[in-house]
Amino acid sequence: MPFLIPIPEAIQVDTRGAVILHEESPETRDSRGIYLPNHIEPVSHIAVDIGGSLAKVVYFTRSSDAPSTPPGTSGLTNGFHNHGNGNGYHDHFEPEGSTVKSNGTPNKQHRFNGALTPSSLESPPLPNFGYQFADELVRRAAMKNLPGGSLNFERFQTEDIEECVEFIQTLIAQSAEANGVSIEEMRKSVKIMATGGGAHKFYDLFTKQLEVEVHREDEMECLIKGLRFITLIRGETFWYSDELVQSVTRQTIELERPSPTPPQYQVSFEERPTPQLPCLLVNIGSGVSIVKVEADGKYERVSGTSLGGGTLWGLLSLLTPATTFDEMLALSEQGDNSAVDMLVGDIYGQDYGKLGLKSTTIASSFGKVFQKGVKRSFKPEDIARSLLYAISNNIGQIAYMNAEKYNLERIYFGGCFIRGHAATIATLSYAIRFWSKGSKRALFLRHEGFLGAIGAWIKNIEPPHAM
Repeated sequence: MPFLIPIPEAIQVDTRGAVILHEESPETRDSRGIYLPNHIEPVSHIAVDIGGSLAKVVYFTRSSDAPSTPPGTSGLTNGFHNHGNGNGYHDHFEPEGSTVKSNGTPNKQHRFNGALTPSSLESPPLPNFGYQFADELVRRAAMKNLPGGSLNFERFQTEDIEECVEFIQTLIAQSAEANGVSIEEMRKSVKIMATGGGAHKFYDLFTKQLEVEVHREDEMECLIKGLRFITLIRGETFWYSDELVQSVTRQTIELERPSPTPPQYQVSFEERPTPQLPCLLVNIGSGVSIVKVEADGKYERVSGTSLGGGTLWGLLSLLTPATTFDEMLALSEQGDNSAVDMLVGDIYGQDYGKLGLKSTTIASSFGKVFQKGVKRSFKPEDIARSLLYAISNNIGQIAYMNAEKYNLERIYFGGCFIRGHAATIATLSYAIRFWSKGSKRALFLRHEGFLGAIGAWIKNIEPPHAM
């Protein structure tokens, strides 16, 4: 038999002209919508990836208004200039006002960009020549003329999973209203594609409260499909230059994610994306999974560690007054790890040039905390910075060793641990550059935490109908 080269499965979503929309709020910097001007197929399923700490939601909507910034404009090549109302869509279904939780903190204001489009609106009409028939023809004609649609992203604390369910309930109800159908008819069209551990844990909750079909999808398969799709979006993949890595690791700086070409360094973007396989995917959630992906899309979990985002979150909850992950990241931005960590310079008084170690290299994380007979107190900011470096450096080293073992050049980092945080990205980048002696670089994704949910959404897109 002749040897056949395996061909990766095609992704049935039209990504031509796709652009990442702008968001003003730092809370949504890793969940910007993606406008797909040429994908006009009706989509009514909602993907949910429920992990140990966060639940991520991905859904596709169509609106009567296109983004205020046309696809292909220079402002969107880096994706972070202010256009229109800040999210690129004129929001028809914004919830009125904001609510307040019992602990006094405001709830997140969610975005409803357009409506889900049930496939039933695209099907041939029933032979009914009354008013309802004419009304449905008008609705269908309107849907066919819509300018593509937007892939939307939301995230929730898993411990507040009820908030996620309520969000989906509201989305379904407002989509029913926008499409001029009953809530019962809308529920028949909507399916929930659930992945992650919570797909099993909360299956009954979603089924009973939403009254829709719930399908459970394999977590690893969804991660890989999500990676393959998102790397086809122009400007999605980026990496840090060596100058930027050094600047961020040496001092705290203000850095937008990713920063649009600062003077002393540059963030580089993948502007001509193509399927980037084989590769290594390092998915950092509560724990860490390291997945080897072959050229044909086959994958294998080859390593991992229990020291991940959940570890950082848990320890900083014990050691600092921060109550959320974003508060912990904010603390770390103000900290000085050298007050907590033992550096090479603390031991040698200078660089250790023979081994290529600078005086600022961390020799022992938290090495200055214990001194015999002395009980010292440390600033929460310094503790946060030190622990962030410890976890990130450990993950970076494990990632490099696996990339070396399997001879993989491309190393992608994903997962909600990163959250667009400059010091985290710089630390992972530095670890890969250091251990590989400059031969490899770390690659990052703007929608890093949504790979599983994107994959669940992609997995259930039907192939286009034959003409």
